[in-house]
Amino acid sequence: MYAIIATGGKQVKVEVGQTIFVEKLANEEGSKVEFKDVLLVSNDKDVKVGTPLVKGAVVKGTLIKQGKERKVVVFKYKAKSNYRRKSGHRQPYSKVVIESIEVK
Repeated sequence: MYAIIATGGKQVKVEVGQTIFVEKLANEEGSKVEFKDVLLVSNDKDVKVGTPLVKGAVVKGTLIKQGKERKVVVFKYKAKSNYRRKSGHRQPYSKVVIESIEVK
């Protein structure tokens, strides 16, 4: 059984027991998380596609870690004008383990 959820402006395919990395959530580590924006639910027999969301479908998981990704270096350069700017960015993320996919 799998589902497709929308979180952080992205769509993610999830299965029970899977670990996913999503945009940072406002919860604390060890807390329970519910994703109610479920776009599709599929088991072995049938597929339920939402218009745009599947009614009564919830994906539950546990937030196990908050962190930052590796640094991305941003370097701006203009030739012949001595213009150089170097900066970096680390995107925050949340690591979630999917525990259940429920459809009512």
